[in-house]
Amino acid sequence: MKEKKNRRYRGSFLLKFAVFCLALFVAFILISKQFEIAEKRRTLDGLQAQLDQQTLRNAELQDQLEDSEGLKEYAERKARRDLDYAKPDERIFVDVGGGE
Repeated sequence: MKEKKNRRYRGSFLLKFAVFCLALFVAFILISKQFEIAEKRRTLDGLQAQLDQQTLRNAELQDQLEDSEGLKEYAERKARRDLDYAKPDERIFVDVGGGE
């Protein structure tokens, strides 16, 4: 009797290569997405810091504007500084001389 050799099916080289390429592609995509996530988190942290700073500034302005005296002072300060207004019959002197 002839003995039959037990041959194992090893699969196609092309199939193995395709699976290997697919695994490399998936790994590359995952790594690139991790870099994008890290960059977006850094951006988010920067924006969160700006948001916190602006929230504090808004709270300070809200506190100043809550009472009518604070609102009046704020409006007067803005008018004087930004719009160069003055009170009626008020004289404003500007020093144009050299600074000695």
